[in-house]
This record gives sequence, structure tokens and C-alpha cells, in this order.
Amino acid sequence: MATLKIQNTLGDAKEEFVPVNTSHVRIYACGPTVYDYAHIGNARMAVVNDLLVRLLRKLYPKVTYVSNITDIDDKIIEAAQNTNTPFQKLTRKFEKIYNKDMSVLGVLPPDIQPRATEHIKEMIELTKKLFATEHAYEKDGHVLFHVPSFKKYGCLSRRNRDEQIAGSRVEVAPYKKDPTDFVLWKPSHNPLPGWDTPWGFCRPGWHLECSAMSEKTLGLPFDIHSGGMDLTFPHHENEIAQSCGAHKKIDNPKYFAKYWFHNGFVIVNGEKMSKSIGNIKLVHNLINNYHGEVLRLTLLSAHYRQPLNWTVDSINQNSVMLDRLYRVIKELKKIEIDSESNSVPDNIMESLCDDLNTPKVLAELNLLANNISAASANEKKKIKEKILATGKLIGILQYDPEKWLGYGHSQTLDSKNIENLIKKRNEARRNKNFALADSIRNELKTNKIEIEDTKDGTIWRSIE
Repeated sequence: MATLKIQNTLGDAKEEFVPVNTSHVRIYACGPTVYDYAHIGNARMAVVNDLLVRLLRKLYPKVTYVSNITDIDDKIIEAAQNTNTPFQKLTRKFEKIYNKDMSVLGVLPPDIQPRATEHIKEMIELTKKLFATEHAYEKDGHVLFHVPSFKKYGCLSRRNRDEQIAGSRVEVAPYKKDPTDFVLWKPSHNPLPGWDTPWGFCRPGWHLECSAMSEKTLGLPFDIHSGGMDLTFPHHENEIAQSCGAHKKIDNPKYFAKYWFHNGFVIVNGEKMSKSIGNIKLVHNLINNYHGEVLRLTLLSAHYRQPLNWTVDSINQNSVMLDRLYRVIKELKKIEIDSESNSVPDNIMESLCDDLNTPKVLAELNLLANNISAASANEKKKIKEKILATGKLIGILQYDPEKWLGYGHSQTLDSKNIENLIKKRNEARRNKNFALADSIRNELKTNKIEIEDTKDGTIWRSIE
């Protein structure tokens, strides 16, 4: 069995993955804050984690994957107020859209998808522990975590105190003992949503939510905590402080999660995604113009830790690659393979186990396709098995190749009309009326139908 190595942000080194319990691997990913449509950066996290979980399931007998839904947050409250929509209705709407859009990208649903609002009790209990261990305090209706009480703070992001203050993303408020302190609970006044707590009518801070949900669903310590690189500080740093502080493990940040797995940013045409630039790419829109597998492959085309430059050219290049692979599978249609075969090539498994080296995996997949023409029948069988097994593992090549390539399917002409036109063209060719034959081919092409003359007759496909 290949040995999995992943880049652990906690320590900033590529490490051999050694589970807490080899019979049950547990992974938690910070999911979406559901108040709007997900953009392609959100989708990269979902697709990369989906691939990681698929690989873990190939290597270990049991994997539990948890990815949460943040359904209470200041941005959610603002969006609900702006649209005059109850916040629960707004969050359920966008939770459903998010899950549907990710499924189009081949993202399998997590085993558990906890909602923050359904874990208020756990958040209160965690906060009580933080008071008992003297990491939390209350002032002016706010409950805060006192960062100087946790000496390992900064261990994940490797930021010094000045950098922590500069990057904390929160205002230096008068109710704070220290500028780096962060909110666990904030007061909620009518009509804002909130819950009765020992500290008044409050709503939870974002960081508290994930600490409570991950412990409830996976227990501590669990194996892998993941998310976008932008969450490293302060969100994930704060989670470590809360969870380890509450359990009196202030010298052992790995008591919360053993490995931290972060994917890089998506930029668009060389620029950071930004509302002010107007270049935010929403998955909900992209799936109307591109097939989900094309988008998935594009998201996997760069190494997950590197920035991914999202361009029309990159999408088209990956579309061409998928078409080529589907053509290979179509050409091998008559070659029978073992339906139970799951023979992912050793070199591809080794590349995936080397910190999810997807560019190398895709290069190896292309090499397999290149070997078809010179292969014997038995070799073709093995190549077909390897391509399909690899596709299943990384989440591509899951469609019928003829349908993918458009054979026998058209949205512009009825198939009977197409067959009649092909019949007339073939009669014209037999009668050496090549002008008419070319005219019919052009008519079909105008209607986005491409024809191919093969030894078994003329076939057609949609080129929409």
C-alpha cells in the first residue's frame, strides 16, 4: 500500500500520514457560510477535500468526513435584513443550492454536515470550560477568549504578536483586555437572532462554532482539519486555542487536530477575485456554461497548495483533455473489462499519495491514453481498466462516452431528420453528386451536427 504524505500546515512540513486510529480516519473541513452563491474558490476547497476523502477511503477501512454549514453569522444577518427574509429561510435556501452545485462538480456529500445553529448547547458547554480554565472572560455583554493566556497561539500560522494584531480581522474594541482577544459570544438585541446563554441573549462567534461542531461529530483529537489557506489565521488559529484551552492541553496543539490541510487561492485572469473588480466567478453560473466534470478537472489541474489561475483557456484545455479521454474509452467500447476491477496504477497512487500531486496524475493519465494505438488487445484491456479506475478515484469519466461526445444526441434537430439527411448524403456520394453531399454536410454543421465516415457506416455527434 502506498504511503500517504501530506503537507501539514502545523509545522509547515510534508509528513507521513499516521492516523490516530488506523481503523477509523476522521476529517473535518470548514464548509460554507450560506448567505449567497458559492464562488469557484469555495468550490476548490470542496473538490480538493472530496479528492482527499476519496483517497483516504481507498487506503483505510473507515473514513468519517464532516463539513459544516455556518448558518449564523453577521453576513447572514445583513443579507437577511437586506432581502427582508428570515435568516433561517435564507440559509436553508443557499445550503440547498450549495450542495446541489457541488454535486454537479462530482463532490460527494459529507458523512455529516452539521449546522451551527443546531450546536448552541455544545458551544455554551465549551465556553463554560474556557471560563473554568481561565481562558475566557466577560465584559460589556461580550464573552472573549484571552489570547495571551494561550502561549502556543500562533503555532499554526507562525505569526508573531504584531502580525497577529495586524491580521486579526477584528476591531480593537474597548471591551478587550488585549488587542488580539477574539469574541466567543456577542450580544444580540431584538430583532437580531440569538439564544439564551449564561451571559445573556447572544449569538456565537464564528470561531467557536467549528470548535464545538468538530468535537461533537468527531471527538478529540481527530486526524485532519482542512479548509482554504485564508482560514489559517485567525479562524483555525483560534480553533486550536479554544479547543486545546478548554481541555487543558495548552502545550499540545495536536490534541485538537493532528494534521492541518490547506488549499491555495483561486485567482481570475491573474487577479484576486473581488467584488470591486467584478470578477467573482460563481459556480451556479459556471455550471450553466460548462460541464461539471470540466470544472472539476480544471480545479484539480494545479497542485492544491498552489494558486490556481482561472481562465477561459484553462477551462477549454481541460475540456479538450476530457474529450480525448472519453474518445479513448469510446474506442475501447468493445473491449470487455472486469466490472469489479479497481486497478489504479501504482504510479498514479504514488502521485496521489505524494501530497495529492494531481498535475502528475493527469500527466500519467495522458500517457496511458497515448499508449493505446500501439497496444495489443490484452494491453488495451489493462489500459482501459487503469483509465476508468483512475477516473473513478479522482471523480471524472463518470458518463457514457457516446453521450459525453454528443453521439446520437442533438438539441437542434430531431434524430430522424439527421438520419434522413445522412442517408441522402450517402446516396449523393454513391451517385458522385459531391456538391449535394457537401451541401448536406454543411447543413448539418450549421445545425451543430458533425458526421464521421467509419468502416461501420456514418455516425454523427452534436458539437454544441
